[in-house]
Amino acid sequence: MHPLLVLLNLAAAVMLLLWAVRMVRTGMERAFGASLRESLRRAGGGLAGMSLVGMVMAVLLQSATAVGVLAAGFVSSGMLTVAAGLAALLGADLGSALVVWVLAMDLSALIPVLLLVGALMFLKSERRRIRQFGRITLGIGFILLSLSMIGQATEPMRASETLPAVIRYLQGDPLTAFAAVALLTWAMHSSVAMVLLLAMLAQAGVLPVQAAVPMLLGANFGAGLIAVWLTRSMPAPARRVPLGNLLLRGVLAVAVVAGYWAAQPDLGLLGSRPETQLVHLHLVFNAALLVLALPLIPAVARLCALLLPDPVAPADARVRVSALDRTVIDRPVLALASAKRELLAMGDTLSEMFTPVIDVMAAPDTDKIAALRDRGAEVSAAHHDIKLYLAEVNRNDLSPEEERRSAELTDVAINLELIGDTIARSLLAVADERRRRAVRFSDEGWADIRALHARVRTNLQLALNVLVSGDVESARELMREKERLRELERASLDRHLRRLSDGNADSVATSQMHVQAVRALKEINSLLVTVAHPILTEQGMILQSRLAPADGGGQ
Repeated sequence: MHPLLVLLNLAAAVMLLLWAVRMVRTGMERAFGASLRESLRRAGGGLAGMSLVGMVMAVLLQSATAVGVLAAGFVSSGMLTVAAGLAALLGADLGSALVVWVLAMDLSALIPVLLLVGALMFLKSERRRIRQFGRITLGIGFILLSLSMIGQATEPMRASETLPAVIRYLQGDPLTAFAAVALLTWAMHSSVAMVLLLAMLAQAGVLPVQAAVPMLLGANFGAGLIAVWLTRSMPAPARRVPLGNLLLRGVLAVAVVAGYWAAQPDLGLLGSRPETQLVHLHLVFNAALLVLALPLIPAVARLCALLLPDPVAPADARVRVSALDRTVIDRPVLALASAKRELLAMGDTLSEMFTPVIDVMAAPDTDKIAALRDRGAEVSAAHHDIKLYLAEVNRNDLSPEEERRSAELTDVAINLELIGDTIARSLLAVADERRRRAVRFSDEGWADIRALHARVRTNLQLALNVLVSGDVESARELMREKERLRELERASLDRHLRRLSDGNADSVATSQMHVQAVRALKEINSLLVTVAHPILTEQGMILQSRLAPADGGGQ
């Protein structure tokens, strides 16, 4: 078989494996998401009890990363301590290893049954819970099918002339093998899939155990990187949970790699077959990590607090708590209301960025420009959080009305983020250029810019009110403002051109900046008006096209 076909078959099998693992996880989240989150939040029994709950959740979700992100979210909201979240994540790692141990068994005979039963449950039942059970059953069937496909796809590799040389190199360079698979695991966002892939390659005789052990430990380290990456935008306390897990996993994984390379022990005690030895080593590693790390968790939590300290806020700084309530994410009505509250907070931050920009343009100051850019970063972060939150809400079985509302809220978040970007990219750029060049607008030109800014500022408040109330008449008023501001923009540019014709020195010096500011204000206003579109569309008050009807008597 041509090498490209071999790689194509292997890539397809791996992608099926990744998709199937995600399918099982989303099915469990949709069927039992609320109860699983509540179990984690209410877990007792100290650190050992938290690790047990984390292990069970990882078995059900087939993802330690999902448990880690959930625990980090609870730490962020104050429902869990960093130590408790870290214990849950360590337990989840062991639960994930148990999932690999079960899936690595020869269960290929169950594939037809799982696919048939899962498809019937998902396609024929109208009950949400049964449909999710069908999704889970199908996912497990697809996992087993993908493993069988990986075995078939790797058979031609046994006759490869290049592969043995690559394997020999990796076998003699465990550090490279460790790092490469760690990065690949992070890229795949699934340690379960990565470990199963290594086991299947070992079973096919493509990957010797001596070369696979550093890769397996690299996969364990890469699993810790995934949660660190996914929580990078969370507050410092939340990020300490995956960081502590990564530190503990990293120290033990590097120590085991070094010990294995130095001693080259016989792994016969872990099984007679290569794939069995790898799966059992993965299980033993995570069990040993949990046992060794539990007593160290308080000290590791303190270390992470030193590495990720709480930001020191100014005395007059406000501390804002996100309105995105993850405990109701499987209840779409409440979750969409939560997203709308966060959108309003995002709008308030945008208003605090937009309102003073006119004063900064009048008297440019480096510190004030930087402060407004920081506000823009807050707007972008809020957009990112809302977008991911709504994407998670969309994993539920939404009604058509809920799907429409979710899409509308996503559009509003995108447009508010675009407004923040326009302020930073255009208006603050004008202020910065004025500061560098030490030029001034003409009195008439500056009056036009101030008038446009005041109008857009009023429309920003009107747009936020429309978002809250859904009032049709207010939406119509906001829509009218688009045409009014277009007329004001045209008039301002006409006056600017006349001043250029008259040779006004200030207008000539600031011509490009004047046009940039006026067009940016018009663009911001156009984005604000989009808040009214869904309300007016529902009432049949917006034409589908601005084109005139075609002449029926045309050629």
